[in-house]
Amino acid sequence: MSGRNPVAGDGSWRRVHPVSPLVRGWIAVVAIAFVYGQNAFNGLLNPGMEADPGGAWLAERGPLAVLIGLGVLLLVVLGFVASWWFTRYQITEHHVNVNSGIIFRQQRQARIDRVQAVDIAQPLLARIFGLAELKFDVADSGQSAMSLSYVKLAEAKELRNEILFLASGLKPTTVPPARATDTATSEQARIPALEATEFVVASVPPGRLVGSLLLHPLGISLAVSVIVIVVLMLKIEGFGPFVLLPTFLGLGGALWNGFNQGWNFKAATGDDGLRVSYGLLDTRHQTVPPGRVQAIRISSPWLWRALGWYRVTVNVAGFGQNTDTAQRSTLLPVGRYDDVMAVLSVVLPDPGTADPVELFRAGISGSGPDHGFTGSPRSVRPLSPLAWRRQGYAVTGTALLARSGVLHRTLVVVPHERSQGLLLTQGPLARRCRVANVHLATTPGPVSPVVKQLALGDARTLFLEQADRAAAARALHDANHWIQPAARQTPSGPDGQRPPEPATTKDPS
Repeated sequence: MSGRNPVAGDGSWRRVHPVSPLVRGWIAVVAIAFVYGQNAFNGLLNPGMEADPGGAWLAERGPLAVLIGLGVLLLVVLGFVASWWFTRYQITEHHVNVNSGIIFRQQRQARIDRVQAVDIAQPLLARIFGLAELKFDVADSGQSAMSLSYVKLAEAKELRNEILFLASGLKPTTVPPARATDTATSEQARIPALEATEFVVASVPPGRLVGSLLLHPLGISLAVSVIVIVVLMLKIEGFGPFVLLPTFLGLGGALWNGFNQGWNFKAATGDDGLRVSYGLLDTRHQTVPPGRVQAIRISSPWLWRALGWYRVTVNVAGFGQNTDTAQRSTLLPVGRYDDVMAVLSVVLPDPGTADPVELFRAGISGSGPDHGFTGSPRSVRPLSPLAWRRQGYAVTGTALLARSGVLHRTLVVVPHERSQGLLLTQGPLARRCRVANVHLATTPGPVSPVVKQLALGDARTLFLEQADRAAAARALHDANHWIQPAARQTPSGPDGQRPPEPATTKDPS
């Protein structure tokens, strides 16, 4: 891509930015420089100090020490150059390939039609050089299948658009061969309009972010820890606050992660899906293509409810259960109801109902049978005396909504075509109350869809009908190319309907 815009999927091999090895290995460079510099200065300033024989040796053999240092520096530079030379990447219409390694070569490949999301990450040092790392999440990989580091930020954005264009199922445009003098013009003509126009749909002001952290259970726990430390220091003579330091640091670290994730948070929509950007020191730009979201959860802790704040998290195939899954799965760390609906309009563009605003409002804060919700029966009151009125589900033409929780209210939305299986469960107490839970299988992530404590007849009806709805919806959606949802015909059974896929039941009676 150096110096020109590539044709989408042209298959040419390209190299990363020459500074990439330094950005990846800067910690080792700083450590070597610190140790060597400390010994050198100590030796020069205190040549006779017995506690540092290495420093005295350096003071006596200054020129030799300088040569050794220059030799080490040269080896490091040569290693960086070799690492840069042997790191190449290629984008074709079907795959992303990355080759790296000097002695032990590594070749990684990802199918473009299985790409679920593309992230652009900028660690602090990479931001200084104007570089960025590209990360691809691939379905069924369980983790980030591949990363490309580092390229210029503008180049990373262009690569992201190129990959998402190919993942959408579209083909790069072609033109007839041109004269040699028109090579650049003809090449540019083959390039699709990859850069999507962004429109910000939600953002998080700093005041709201700080308030949400202070009213979060972690923030309250941190405040309680500080109060406990102060009281113990006043009441117990000789008490050291270091006893509770691990707890204090753990809570503080979790709050810092939330602050870093929410700082300068923006959610924008474009032709390639939802684009999320955030970060204080390390910044990240995520792109989640439409149709890749497997399940959505809208939650509101009880201290947020008076302020009308909500959080939106999702399951995305390919995110897996990594250490940063919770961070990357957050589409809105804190926002008002209008922000929630704006984000949902991107990740669930067709809610399947004529009045989505009121339906989702009933799912988030309502209770009872209003707006088509089927709830728990009165017989479950001994098991859930507070939550039984709120628990329930509703079905639209495109998704299933499951609500639960009284203090911490949640609404889970699962598109029908993303329902991968069903499980009906019933424990001994639920059996006595004649109720059952219906679990919807989805990809690994923070969202666990379940409809709790339905009457046994309602649970069986939901179990069978949702299996049919999921099978019919999957038949109309291309699992790989999200921009072409209706590419297949529905195979029919003897009665003209698609036979439902097998589902699993566990002791329903």
